[in-house]
Formats: sequence, C-alpha cells, structure tokens
Amino acid sequence: MKNLKYFPFFTLILLLTNCSQPQNFDVLIKNGQIVDGSGKPSYTGDVGINADTIAAIGDLSTATGTLEVNASGLAVAPGFINMLSWAGETLIEDGRSMGGIKQGVTLEIFGEGWSMGPLSESMKKQEKEKQGDIKYDITWNTLGGYLEFLTNKGVSPNVASFVGATTLRIHTIGYEDRAPTPQEMDSMKLMVKQAMEEGALGVGTSLIYAPAFYSSTEELIELSKVAAEYDGMYISHMRSEGPRLLESLDELIRIADEAGIRAEIYHLKQSGKDNWHKFDDVVAKVDSANTAGLHITADMYNYVAGSTGLDASMPPWVQEGGYEKWSERLQDPVIREKVKEEMIAPTDKWESLMQAAGDPAKILLVGFNTDSLKYLTGKSLKEVAEMRGTSPEETAIDLVVQDGSSVSTIYFLMSEENVKKQIALPWMSFGSDARSMATEGVFLKSSTHPRAYGNVARLLGKYVREEKVISLEEAVHKLSQFPANNLKIKKRGSLEQGNYADVVLFDPETITDKATFEEPHQYAKGVKHVFVNGTQVLKDGEHTGEMPGKVVRGPGYVKE
Repeated sequence: MKNLKYFPFFTLILLLTNCSQPQNFDVLIKNGQIVDGSGKPSYTGDVGINADTIAAIGDLSTATGTLEVNASGLAVAPGFINMLSWAGETLIEDGRSMGGIKQGVTLEIFGEGWSMGPLSESMKKQEKEKQGDIKYDITWNTLGGYLEFLTNKGVSPNVASFVGATTLRIHTIGYEDRAPTPQEMDSMKLMVKQAMEEGALGVGTSLIYAPAFYSSTEELIELSKVAAEYDGMYISHMRSEGPRLLESLDELIRIADEAGIRAEIYHLKQSGKDNWHKFDDVVAKVDSANTAGLHITADMYNYVAGSTGLDASMPPWVQEGGYEKWSERLQDPVIREKVKEEMIAPTDKWESLMQAAGDPAKILLVGFNTDSLKYLTGKSLKEVAEMRGTSPEETAIDLVVQDGSSVSTIYFLMSEENVKKQIALPWMSFGSDARSMATEGVFLKSSTHPRAYGNVARLLGKYVREEKVISLEEAVHKLSQFPANNLKIKKRGSLEQGNYADVVLFDPETITDKATFEEPHQYAKGVKHVFVNGTQVLKDGEHTGEMPGKVVRGPGYVKE
C-alpha cells in the first residue's frame, strides 16, 4: 500500500524528466526572421522539420537537428506559389526547375487554357509535331496521368494544374469556330469531372486565342458548374485586356455568379496606353462583386511587358482549324492583304497586341523553332522588318509561315504606375506566366521574358525593399497562404505545425532579379536555402540535385 501511495509522484518525476530531454529534429532551422505567410508581423524563431512535415515552430533553442541551418539574418517563409506556370515542358527536360527554385518557388501551377491532358491520339501526334527545342515522348492521356508522369520522373518543386478549356475544346470539337453539340458539351463536362476527380484545381481559359476565342459564355458557365461541384475555381485569361477589358471582366463575374464558382483573373493588366486609365474601374468592379458575395481574385507578373506569340497580333478567323490551316491561309495573297489590314485597324471584335503595343519597336521576337531563323532572336519586329524591307505586318505573317509556329514574342503594353497599384491590391497573388529554365543547355537556344527568372525576386527586391509598395509580410502572404487558401490546397502555404515542410530562406536585404529583356537568362540572387516536402533542394544558393516534388491536388480529388 505504501508503494502505491507514492506511485503518482514517481510517475510525475519521470514525465518531467522526459519532457526536459531536448527535442531532436531531422532539420532544425535556427534564429531566422519567421515570416509565416499569415501577413502578421515577423518574429525571430526556429523551425523544426521531421520527414516531410513542420514538426514545431517558435523557440526551439534547446532542440537539436540532424541537419541544422543557421538562419540568422535570413527571412524564413513558406515556399512560394507560382499561380501561372508554363513549366510543363521544361520540367520534363530538367526537373530541377532552376529558374523557379532559385526564387523560392516550391509549387508550379499549370493550365492557362491549355493543359497536358486529357489528350486524344490525334492531339498527341499534333503536340509531338509542334515541339521545338525540347523533345519528349507523350506517354500519358489524362491530366492526372501527366502529373504522375512528372513526379515519377522526378522534379524538385511540387506541381498542380487546372484543366484547360482549350484542351477540352480541341479534344471534342477540334479547331472549328462553332458551338458544341449537346453531345459534345456532355463529353467536355465529363472530362472536367474526370480531371477534377484526378485533382485538377478547376477550369482554366485563355479566351484571347483561337480556338478558345470561339467559346461562348454559356459554354464556359456549363464547364464551370462541373468544377464548382468539386469546389474548384474558374481562372481566366480574359477575352480582352485592352479595349473591351471591362466587358470581359463582366463576363468573368457573370460566369462566377451563374456557375456558383470562385474566379480568378490571370495576369491582370490594362494593355495599351489608351486603356491604362481603366485601372480604377476594374478595381471597383471586383470590389463590388466581392461585396455582393462572390469570390473574385487576380494574379499578375511584375513587369510592363507581356509575352505570347504573333498569333495575338492576327485576327482569330484566320487561325481557325489550327496552325496548318492558318499558315495555308496566310499564303493566299487575297487573305494575306485582309489580315494585314485587320492587324492595324482599330476594332473591339478581337484583341490585337500589335495595336496595344503601338509601335513594332516594342515587339521583341524571342523564340523560333527553326534554326535558320534563330539569328533573329532578341530583335524587334521593327528591326526585322527593316532588315527585310517589308512592313511589320508582312514581316509577322512571313515569320509565322517560315517558322512553322506562332513565334514567341514580347509586347510592351503596361504602365509601371499601374503595376505598382496592382501589387498593393488585397486580392492579388503572383504568377510568372513563364517556363522554369536553366542558364545552360537547350534553354539557351531561345530567348525568353525576364519574368521566367525574376518575377518573385523582383517583387521582394524592387517593390518591397526598394520602393516599399507593400511590406515583406504582405508580399510573402500573397506568395503563399493567400493563393493556397484560394485554391483550397490543404497543409501548404504557411509555416504551421503539421503543414508540409515547403520552406524558403532568403536574405531580404539582397534578394533581387538579375534577368533583363536584353539578357534574360540570369538567375535571381538572394535565396539561400529551399526545402520541398522537408528535403533540401537548394543549399547556399546551389541546387542539391534532390527531386522531392509531389502532385498537389485540388479539393475534388477522389482516391482510387
């Protein structure tokens, strides 16, 4: 009886002794400026990681780590989310994702209109024929199959995707300018259902381009209704970012309302000097929609120039049927003359980026498929037109025919003042709208937009540190927790116990973008260490060779 009387006391002593033993973590990040993604003020603290999970955060001064990282003088933040990535092909070529990882991007999100599935056999054949410098076999059919292919192959960042409405249309209707039949509409809706159950984040559109241009608002509402059943999002490169910007925003808001779905504007901008004044009207419309109970957000890249192709300077009707038909029409003298006229004639029927740029000197040619044309890389359309003795319109048409592609192009379109005002909007996140490349090998065969290497670093360096447009805490929030919450992604986007250990350590005093329009293949500086799912992929600014990236799936994911 005497021993039993004192048993609780000895148990308490044992528990206290065990609790006083120092904790040991797989990784211990010590003495960093914790910027946790919430937007709240940063503080000095530590982060403990076990396996792929954040095990503890705060004062871990008595703890030890199998790997210990001194973060003194560094910001410690959640991994950054690239809301609009075109790294789908470049990650097949090089899974390290150098351009993104060196900026702390741990999640690349695809699907602006086009997605890497679902693909029919004829689409796979077409895609193989269109491949440029990067060559690869297409062994998958569905979007989920592509994402699994990528992570099985090995990639450093996590990956996710919207299902592209353009992809669905090509799969079902082809490149024709017509409405889907009831049977075709049902087929597209079933493909949305399958993609959502495979983990797609929602439906993505790019309505400035053919054949997406041919889709009606009603068609997009029907597709979005299916995504809404799985709590997905509708995300759109709107039908116009210039003359009909406000009307196009009305369309997006209507789709969100009638489909009962969250909606986001891809790379919000006011293209062309004549449209810069529309900024306030855009903000008013979005704020009004959100006040009315909708959920409208946007993303952007931090530059005054966009990048797409010469197809964005030509009317959609000439592109009906796909590239082969487009090229064939451009070689017809009568059609060619009509196209040249429409490329420079003011219109509200379609979006001409040649008109938005206002001057062929503000149109840079940065990517050719044909080796014999690569010497023109980096030159303006005006320079090439003068070299050839042809008009800018004629030159653009000739290049599309000669290169067998739309030719990658940079257009200078936006106002720097509007860029800064957009960054400060409370419903803004960020996307590079670019590939993730390395400054070596096949990637040097073409030029690119500097946003591929600098979008995040430019935000944190130029606009946070130098110009103080927003605070460091707000910037990190817009790069992490805010987009993760919008997308309904679980256990990512913030430094919290139990979340996946996607962590970036950077020097807020030195982080900067180095890429320029003249020399874009330059890595950003200032990111020191990056962990993806608890594995270190960047150490002292150098890639470790690790490929721990996983598929990040949306809320509708159904496990097999």
